[in-house]
Amino acid sequence: MRIRATVAAVTGALALSALAVPAAQAAGSAPSYKTEAAKVLSHAASGKTAFTSAADPVDLGVTFSNLKIASAIKVGTTNHVTATVTYTMTYGSGYVLGSDDFDNGPLIYKESTGNMLLGDAPADCTATSATTADCKGLIDIYPGDGELTNADAGTWSAGALALQYSTGNFSEADGLGTTKVQRYSKLTVNASPEPVKKGKTITVTGKLTRANWEDNLYHGYTNQPVKLQYRKKGSTTYTTLKTITSDSTGYLKTTTTATADGYYRYSFAGTSTTPAVSATGDYVDVQ
Repeated sequence: MRIRATVAAVTGALALSALAVPAAQAAGSAPSYKTEAAKVLSHAASGKTAFTSAADPVDLGVTFSNLKIASAIKVGTTNHVTATVTYTMTYGSGYVLGSDDFDNGPLIYKESTGNMLLGDAPADCTATSATTADCKGLIDIYPGDGELTNADAGTWSAGALALQYSTGNFSEADGLGTTKVQRYSKLTVNASPEPVKKGKTITVTGKLTRANWEDNLYHGYTNQPVKLQYRKKGSTTYTTLKTITSDSTGYLKTTTTATADGYYRYSFAGTSTTPAVSATGDYVDVQ
């Protein structure tokens, strides 16, 4: 499966951060769901088992369907971000819903970089029949802990995992959906002079930036088309005046003619790696 290939491709401390054992757990406390799920996947990729049983893990006979996840997850530089995932789980006698020995949860993975993200805790499931359950879980993302590199921005695939702690037996499913993990964007604007006489020139400056997951700072998003928009006082609708391109530092600057009191803003449509964003309008009094 692609999940196994993805885990096998993950190398280095940075890429393995989502699979790392927290210090408290390494010292001997009870293992967490995230740690055990990562252990199952990583050892499945290598064809080995990390458990004491001499037998190889076997499939639990669990399947997943109807997975739903947000179309995009916007991730900044430091704040913990979560994404909710829902799905239907179908199971038989090999999986005991509600038992402390069994858990399941969602995951997302990017094949081109070999990265994978899980939830800190297992999904919550409610039985809908003797063999099916509706489940809801989270994907937890910690950009400040080095879980992402800039190459990870873009489209990820979604899947799910069910496991049994005591045996290492598990079921996995990949390709159940997609989401975009995007570098959070910011956009500023300043229109001057304020006030200005009707017919005179207004200079509008601003900057388009986005999160850099490798140094946890915001840097200019360069060579991107950005619209200058105007909303007349009393109106609720912005009209595009022109489109300009951010420079090599993300800086924006253009001019327009003052016609009436109103708000000026820059608006960016977004890309596959960076979400759309619009600046808060800057009011100009035209006399």
